[in-house]
Formats: sequence, structure tokens, C-alpha cells
Amino acid sequence: MNDNRWLHWAKRIQAIAQTGLTYARDVYDIERYEELRAISIAMMAEQSGEPYAKVKKLFASETGYATPKVDVRGVVFEHGKLLMVKEKSDGKWALPGGWADIGYTPKEAAVKEIREETGLVTRAVRLLAVLDKKCHPHPPGPYYIYKLFILCERVGGEPEPGLETSDVDWFGEHELPELSLSRNTESQIRLLFEYMRNPEKDAALD
Repeated sequence: MNDNRWLHWAKRIQAIAQTGLTYARDVYDIERYEELRAISIAMMAEQSGEPYAKVKKLFASETGYATPKVDVRGVVFEHGKLLMVKEKSDGKWALPGGWADIGYTPKEAAVKEIREETGLVTRAVRLLAVLDKKCHPHPPGPYYIYKLFILCERVGGEPEPGLETSDVDWFGEHELPELSLSRNTESQIRLLFEYMRNPEKDAALD
């Protein structure tokens, strides 16, 4: 198959199975949902080329009602340039951020990620965008993700890479580095520069 419909189907089947297993009480219903989950894992393993056991652990090991994952990205501008980090995992550049941690508000999560990945101390100012990953040109991935972009301002610290980053730098709108597209796309970065130019612009919402 030369498109990503299979990925959408596999994620939907997995979500239905996970939610079904959460609420099912009848032994036959449980058996059917377990079979659906096994089918979704097999689809992902077949299409990705990864071992079944690895896919099961990463893709289908959660319990409870299936909900989107939340990715929080901190947005910091200085002198017309945007703060970015070079990811050790792929050698490309992204806004500081990552999965939202339990126990942290979105604002706290953005400030925490910026501190850990760049060494800078910031204050969260406002929410710029809540974007659905499926609506943007990211590479295909196993998770359904909402992306939160939160404007922050620097209040202290000096740039210093963290455990997951190898470099920290500032970039103008027309001098962007090679982007880590699983984390942020060029169109999303362009959108953020629009907020720099127009601070009163309404938050974007997919």
C-alpha cells in the first residue's frame, strides 16, 4: 500500500481494542478485543518491518480508555529569532519540548522542557496553538498526537545542551536549519513567526 491509510486503520483498531478491553466484562467480548489488538499489532509490524514483540510494547501496551498523547513545545523568541535545539536522536532541529508529564500543567511542562533541553529559565506567557498531528505534514508515526505550542519568555540561564540535545541556537525565519519533522514542520515554524509579528493573533486550533 503506497499511502498511510493502513497506519490510520491500525491506530483506530488498537484504540477500539484498548477501550473495549477497559470496559468489557464478557469473556467472549474480551477475547474479541484481544484479537483486534493482535491484528493491529500485526499490521504495524508488517508495515514497519519491526518485530511483533517490539511493536506490541511500544504501540499496544497501554490500558484504559484510549486518548491522544500530548506533545508540548516551548516557543521562545529573542531579537526576532526562535530558540531551537539539535536532537541527538536524529541530528536535526526542533523546538524544545516532548511528552507532557503527569503532574505538570501544560505551562509547567513547557518551562521544564526548555530548562532541561536548553539550560534557559523561562516563564510561560500564552498558548499559541493546539494542533492535531494528522493535519500536518509530519512523517507517519504510531501514536495519535495533539501538539501544544506555548509562548515563553526568557528570565535567566545560559544556553547549554541537555541530555537529549547536542546544540542550542537561535534562528531567523529565513535561516531555518534542517528540521526534525516528527517534532515540528516548516509550516508550523512559519506560523509561530506570525505570532511574533502579531502578538494579538488568536490561538490556532485544529
